[in-house]
Amino acid sequence: MSIILGIESSCDDTSAAIIRDGVLLSNVIASQSVHEAYGGVVPELASRAHQQNIVPVVSEAINRAGISKTDISAIAFTAGPGLIGSLLVGTQFAKGLSTALGIPLVCVNHLHGHVLAHFIKEDPSTEVPEFPYMCLLVSGGNSQIIIVDDYNRMRILGQTIDDAAGEAFDKCAKVMGLPYPGGPHIDRLAAEGDPLRFRFSKPHIPGFDYSFSGLKTSFLYTLRDAIAVEPDFIEKNKADLAASLQKTIIDILLDKLAKAVDAHPEIRQLAIGGGVSANSGVRAAVADFCAARGLRAFIPKRVFTTDNAAMVAIAGWFKYNDRQFCELDVAPFARVEV
Repeated sequence: MSIILGIESSCDDTSAAIIRDGVLLSNVIASQSVHEAYGGVVPELASRAHQQNIVPVVSEAINRAGISKTDISAIAFTAGPGLIGSLLVGTQFAKGLSTALGIPLVCVNHLHGHVLAHFIKEDPSTEVPEFPYMCLLVSGGNSQIIIVDDYNRMRILGQTIDDAAGEAFDKCAKVMGLPYPGGPHIDRLAAEGDPLRFRFSKPHIPGFDYSFSGLKTSFLYTLRDAIAVEPDFIEKNKADLAASLQKTIIDILLDKLAKAVDAHPEIRQLAIGGGVSANSGVRAAVADFCAARGLRAFIPKRVFTTDNAAMVAIAGWFKYNDRQFCELDVAPFARVEV
């Protein structure tokens, strides 16, 4: 029997989870509301909040799992990418607890955690993808199309060359005057709006790569020109703007995804992951896309789409089984070269 403690602290959520033999026993997340006043995550404030939260969060995860800390087989933690100050808190805590308990450490790539979140089992009967499968990873900092051959072998077919889909949601929401994080507010408003009311620029990037910088510029210029004529334009058209923005982002995502699927007919399973996969429109569009093409869709529960330690623990569980441990001198990293 193996019990893995997962620790996630890459951005502004402090999270700890316990997985036993691949089955999730607990998943505790402490979010930070302090950043709402600044319209985005303030790295220094995030790292300080992690210092306050990490001990009670880990303690609560252990208590909810109904185990003792001495039952833990290994500690998996997010090594990166992310905010370096935030990562340092989780990394140093994991090292200290590993030393105190005399158990091994497992480094987890945050992006791999999102991709492998589909293997989190809340009970032994949970259905999971079979290798290989294709994953559309969409988050605040990353937009990638990946073929997952195994838990430790992944091929990136395409990725953003500038901004990510999540950033486009949040930055456009900020221009509209919506609170941070803007993505959920766009999602809520889009359900009430007309997705065909406004048209925004779509990129023409070769291959399977993404670009969202042009969309953000097009959105900004549309609002700027309209406000010059009608000062309360945004307030009068919030729902339609949100719906049109959401549709444009989904169209961009699915256009490249369709090309990738056509290029790899041997892949018959498609999964989505990352924070943007919590968006209602994205989830519905991917489900429809898979149904139309005869693909099996894996759409995670929303709690497993945003940053959480359950995905870190399951990725760590795979590595633990292969005895892929890391040393105490391992350093966190803010970016990853792909």
